[in-house]
Amino acid sequence: MSAAFEKKHAPATQRNRAAIAGVLARELPASGTVLEIASGTGEHAVYLAEKFPDLDWQPSDIKHEALKSILAYHAEYAGTNLRLPMVLDAAKPKSWEIRGVDAILCINMVHISPWWATDGLFAGCADCLGNPHNPSAPLILYGPYFEDGVEPAQSNIEFDRSLRERNEEWGIRYVSEIDALAEREGLRRTARIEVPANNLMLVYRC
Repeated sequence: MSAAFEKKHAPATQRNRAAIAGVLARELPASGTVLEIASGTGEHAVYLAEKFPDLDWQPSDIKHEALKSILAYHAEYAGTNLRLPMVLDAAKPKSWEIRGVDAILCINMVHISPWWATDGLFAGCADCLGNPHNPSAPLILYGPYFEDGVEPAQSNIEFDRSLRERNEEWGIRYVSEIDALAEREGLRRTARIEVPANNLMLVYRC
């Protein structure tokens, strides 16, 4: 089967990738390695690797279908800064076979995975982020979040309900819950950026 038949498409990628890239342009280092956790189809990885040619982009996922899709997009990528995808389970940080990265990006995973996957994500990032040349390497999250004292958008309320109907362990998380995980691992939130469609980008650093 040709690579073209392995490629998957997520419609949201086309809608949110420019906004994500705009924030990353301010938050990512000028060079180094970016680990993307839960890369999904691989469309973000290809787009962002092209947008940031001085950064090495390391996509990852745990799902077989996602890894095949990422490989298919990788096969068509003309640049040299997109690495082959690696198998990475966010919930099992001790198994991560990568260390000393200069940034970590996680798009749309936190609300469609059990809470213990996000717990593992932060534990792994604490071990994986940074090196002597970049001690303030960021962890950047994208997705819908609830906030204490902020009236949620009706679309996010309905989305949260639909997620929990599909899987009782899924759901939109509160920023305060994420902040607490970060604090436990020695990270602090340095930015909260509103992006289209009632999503946020949260940035954490040591």
